[in-house]
Amino acid sequence: MKFLQFIPNESTTGQIRVGYLKGDNVVDICCQDCSMPTTMIEILEAEIVDRIQTLHCNDTSEGVPLSSVKLVAPIDNMDKILGVALNYSDHCKEINVDHPPIPMIFSKFSSTIIGPSDPLRIRTEVCKKVDWEVELAVVIGKVASSVTAADADKYIFGYTIAQDISDREWQKEKNGAQFLLGKSQDTFCPIGPYIVTKDEIEDPYNLNLTCSINGVEKQNSNTSNIIHKIPAIIERISSVMTLLPGDLILTGTPGGTGGIRSPPEFLQPGDVIRSEIQNIGFFETKVEKF
Repeated sequence: MKFLQFIPNESTTGQIRVGYLKGDNVVDICCQDCSMPTTMIEILEAEIVDRIQTLHCNDTSEGVPLSSVKLVAPIDNMDKILGVALNYSDHCKEINVDHPPIPMIFSKFSSTIIGPSDPLRIRTEVCKKVDWEVELAVVIGKVASSVTAADADKYIFGYTIAQDISDREWQKEKNGAQFLLGKSQDTFCPIGPYIVTKDEIEDPYNLNLTCSINGVEKQNSNTSNIIHKIPAIIERISSVMTLLPGDLILTGTPGGTGGIRSPPEFLQPGDVIRSEIQNIGFFETKVEKF
């Protein structure tokens, strides 16, 4: 299934709804069962995904056209967003570094989340080196603590597309080599357009992923280049902290980011970022001045 959050175009309140994709239409889960939660995070916390999948199997509703709703982030208000640095072999090769022997984990605040049609807003007065990073994101489905790699798949709900937007100055120079201020600026984590449940992704290590800026392809790789696989990442993180339903793990970005180009390239207001991963979808993000 492809889960999503949306606002009907005719809505006067802007209330977010949660639903799933049926062909090219959106089915509102609450229209199938009015007792259902109205957000994705609440559905995961309530552990009722199986109930929704049963509704989906028995569903006779046609839903409403995608064009009649605004897609917002398919999940928000999660407890944690965790990223993995230097986790693609092609990215390590282009910057001439060895593969890290262990997954290198950093964090982003959940306040960075925006949806597939929301603008990325840059504080241009203080941010001069804002870069793109298309990534496969894992959505945790249930509480995970001290999980072994062998059991890690049981805790994965699904996958979505993320942009780990990064200001390279604030990441590497302006904060004592601590990533946080370069990674957690407002709007620095566009995600979407859907969460695809894990049963629909036959092999998460054989997905093409691309990123284009203004129609020019910048990143083109495959998740087969991931160095530390998702189970190992979940095992490492959950050995020291509890992963909660809705937490996101951004699994790393491939080669082709702007900062390593010659000359370097960085995002500017007016740019349009297209992020795409095979079997999940794509979305386009317009860059604006904050």
